[in-house]
Amino acid sequence: MDIKLLVFGILIIVFVFAFLKIYFKEKQHSKYNITTKNIVRVGIFSAIASILYIFVKFPVPFLPPFLEFHFDEIPVFIASFAYGPVSGLFVLLIKTIIKLPFTSSLGVGELSDLIYGAVLILPAAILYKRKRKFVSVFTGLAIGFVLEIAVSLLVNIYIMIPFYMNVMEFSEEAILKMCQVANPNISDIKWSYGLVAVLPFNAIKNLAVGFLTILSYKSTHKFIDKLQN
Repeated sequence: MDIKLLVFGILIIVFVFAFLKIYFKEKQHSKYNITTKNIVRVGIFSAIASILYIFVKFPVPFLPPFLEFHFDEIPVFIASFAYGPVSGLFVLLIKTIIKLPFTSSLGVGELSDLIYGAVLILPAAILYKRKRKFVSVFTGLAIGFVLEIAVSLLVNIYIMIPFYMNVMEFSEEAILKMCQVANPNISDIKWSYGLVAVLPFNAIKNLAVGFLTILSYKSTHKFIDKLQN
């Protein structure tokens, strides 16, 4: 368990350093100013993301019910594309903090989602900021897609499952039975669970989130700007 917590701690440290690096790079080039307008934008998108994160979620057929589909990464993506990666990261962080009082996993699930979201969104947001073309969006989405699946596999297998067993006191048999009720092809709660459940779940989610983000990006951020003005 100690090794798993160490890995989780390292992931959090990497996220924090990535955030700080982007923040100071933005400040160095004087392209990101903390203004009332930026704060309002972040607040609006954080509210939308929080509502989606807390209230709009559902399980996927043939996958364990605790893998819940949610769309809160869409407003984070839109904020990142429209106003820069730092704004997106603030939206991601705020909606995570707002969700914590509603947690059913002592905050570990929310921290995991925070890492997944950062890994998925940052590549596309950074590439699009450097070159505002659709090729940057698709390239960044592809990179984030692969990275997020890899990270989610490792976190689920080596952190989340041990956490439920050791802290939440679920037995290995109980977790496996829950998984097999949804999908009998899951033979264990390690790599079989990861490849049969976690991988397809995140692949479907990432594709849906990416598609809906591209579909709604222009109209949503223009509407928010008009609403703000």
